Amino acid sequence: MSFTFTDYQLAARRTALYPAEEGITYTTLGLVGEAGEIAEKVKKVIRDKEGNFEEAKEEIAKELGDVLWYVANLAFELGYDLGDIAAINIQKLGDRQERGKIQGDGDNR
Repeated sequence: MSFTFTDYQLAARRTALYPAEEGITYTTLGLVGEAGEIAEKVKKVIRDKEGNFEEAKEEIAKELGDVLWYVANLAFELGYDLGDIAAINIQKLGDRQERGKIQGDGDNR
């Protein structure tokens, strides 16, 4: 099954159960928590599996799905379509690449 960003965001909204007045805070905290779960899985692969990710790929993919859910719902809470977020990001990266600024620090490089 394949989704467009917009299709995914609409589907994710149907499963969004959290206090509306705390939408931005809730989705931000959830996003950070899920990203942390990915980091933990990666850390354990390095520690316990000598960096061999083969057995962990599916579990990491599931956590990536949770990250995507929070990204989609945070975008909604901020008033953005997830497809627009993707387009904004690619435009920003393309601009940096054209100017030779892909590497380095800072949001506005």
